[in-house]
Amino acid sequence: MVTICLAGNPNAGKSTIFNALTGARQHVGNWPGKTVEKKEGRLWLDGQEIAVVDLPGAYSLSAFSAEETITRDFLLDAQPDAVVAVVDAANLERNLYLVLQLLEMRVPLMIALNMSDVAESRQIHIHRERLAERLGGLPVISMIGSREIGLDALKEAMVQVARRRVKAAPVYADLGPAVESEIAALCSLIEADANLRLYPARWLAIKLLEGEDDLGTRIGPALAAAAAAARDRIAAETGEDADTLIADARYRFLGGIVSYAVTRAAADGLTFSDRIDRVLAHRRWGVLVFLALMWVVFQFTANVSAPLLDWVDGIIAGPVTRWAAALLGVVGLGGSWVESLVVDGIIAGVGGVLVFVPVLFSLYVALAVLEDSGYMARAALVMDRFMQRLGLHGKSFLPMLVGFGCNVPGIYATRTLENPDDRKITAFLTTFMSCGARLPVYVVFGSAFFGAASGGLVFGLYALGVGVAVLTSLLLTRLVFRSKTAAPFVIELPPYRLPNPKTVGLYVWSNTARFIHNAGTVILAASVVIWLLLAIPVGTGQFANVAPGDSLFGATSRVIAPALAPAGFGQWEAASSLMAGFVAKEVVIASMNQVYTGADEADEPEPPSTLGEDLAGIVTGLGEAVVLTGQEIVNIVPRTLNIIPGLNVPEANFLGRADDAGSDSALQSALRAAFTPLAAVAFNVFILLYVPCMATVAAMRQEFGARWMLAQVAYTLVVAWLAAVLVYQGGLLLGLG
Repeated sequence: MVTICLAGNPNAGKSTIFNALTGARQHVGNWPGKTVEKKEGRLWLDGQEIAVVDLPGAYSLSAFSAEETITRDFLLDAQPDAVVAVVDAANLERNLYLVLQLLEMRVPLMIALNMSDVAESRQIHIHRERLAERLGGLPVISMIGSREIGLDALKEAMVQVARRRVKAAPVYADLGPAVESEIAALCSLIEADANLRLYPARWLAIKLLEGEDDLGTRIGPALAAAAAAARDRIAAETGEDADTLIADARYRFLGGIVSYAVTRAAADGLTFSDRIDRVLAHRRWGVLVFLALMWVVFQFTANVSAPLLDWVDGIIAGPVTRWAAALLGVVGLGGSWVESLVVDGIIAGVGGVLVFVPVLFSLYVALAVLEDSGYMARAALVMDRFMQRLGLHGKSFLPMLVGFGCNVPGIYATRTLENPDDRKITAFLTTFMSCGARLPVYVVFGSAFFGAASGGLVFGLYALGVGVAVLTSLLLTRLVFRSKTAAPFVIELPPYRLPNPKTVGLYVWSNTARFIHNAGTVILAASVVIWLLLAIPVGTGQFANVAPGDSLFGATSRVIAPALAPAGFGQWEAASSLMAGFVAKEVVIASMNQVYTGADEADEPEPPSTLGEDLAGIVTGLGEAVVLTGQEIVNIVPRTLNIIPGLNVPEANFLGRADDAGSDSALQSALRAAFTPLAAVAFNVFILLYVPCMATVAAMRQEFGARWMLAQVAYTLVVAWLAAVLVYQGGLLLGLG
């Protein structure tokens, strides 16, 4: 199989081209021994299956970060058939620095000159023939990856380069007499060593002069000593370190190439992105814009998805449950423990979680649009001043932002931070970012107790998570890490662009599919275990029709429940769902469905219906849900404006409904009977802050060790209990109970 990899700077559009090449035929994991994301895909070209590897974004092949080390080592060890260097045409000189290092490695290379439309809009004209000439005859393809312009030409070049394994003519920057003489001496030693003949001699000599110590496992002690002596001689002769001289010479060489191959019009002032950034990236207004956008995202997530959520819930609680019971009856298992397992265990548990796929779908659509438009980088920049006041690096905001989707990759994303203390603190704080798995709990409680205002509850919980993270950061940086100093924050701002539907779709699909996969594995197993614990009696000796409170699950939960009474939810049912939530936060809803509604739903006779009537009801319900979804999208604007005191903007009501009170699920009705509104808020506060799922705890242990993990578990339990008690008891004192 032919292997082709994509390399390039961050924000050069590499992932967009990868998505365009491979579509949904992708596998996402981690590099062996690393926590940096690894993407691989497949495509067929001219009858040949090609594996495409999306290498991590890197500015160079120096081992300054995990991403750069992975890119370098993959090129050395995997020996791909071809490398596509994705270059930002609007920032050519900086992007060519990586290209020059790839040329030094002598890999089969081609250039994808991406975002050519942005370059043209800035009146930057790149003469591809001249650029190819100065780069040793490399294929140079002009592309607009977001619109798949130039994709066919890239595919053709990929086939030609991979089949012929054509390497460009040698292209080297003149690094100066002092450096070149030492390179020549080191090359002689490298070429004389049979174990090093796999490596390009000049490239390896330059890497050794740049002082990359991690190459010590690939070279012998004699060569390492020779390289160290060479660096000392260069410093003594020139008064500069070798790596500084090499970098300066490379940029002078690239400057000559750009001057020859690029024509620029006279600068016409600010670009379109610059003008927008005057507001969105403003040191003060930018924060308000960010908060407003987050408010809209949570309104979109909580309310726009609600009609589709009700539709899916109706299907699972109605036709799917009836069909499963009928099928089991046909095979003679009706009324047996098997029917109880399927209906009360699997369907009530897994189905109760799958109901919230529309909610997460909406969240991932919103995040993908913000990311692909170029806004997320601005959000990090806007929050930098705030992060610095907390004693953290501005980059700390990015892992925390990732944590809103899932805490596990958020913890792994702390690898982008150079300071170990910054990494520890940021990972600690990331667990307070409300992940997507907690969102279903907020939505079911919000819909049950607050109706259309549930978006406010969701926004408040997310804001509370950030607030607790802020206080925790101040505590850690003032007491535990007092000697830590914050480093300056540097980030590249990509140009604003219209989100690419394909890129957004793949992002939404991969994240939603991961949630569905969890529902079919972790949550399925947890649902079966919970059903089994509910079926084991304690003290009654009766194994048939065990009441949930008399089961092993209920008995264990009763031991914990008194500790939760000051927070307003001292029932064993609430305690049991919190215990189950340690497996995965999605399991909270699965557990509640089984504990609160399982027995009642089993006893309620379902009205008879035919298969045709069920299918007709599903189609009709989908039509209504789509109409109501459009209504909720329209209503985002008036609901946002109505925050302002004195405004009363009317909302749309396409179907003329007075309210949706009749659409409550059985779980929502049961929750209203078991919780007061104040206790419901306190319960959600506890869900937000208490111990994250076991996958997050395992990631914390893997990255930072058992002691830091145990400290985080203990801290989150204490903070969650204190916050929930404060909300409930404070509400009672204010007469809100």
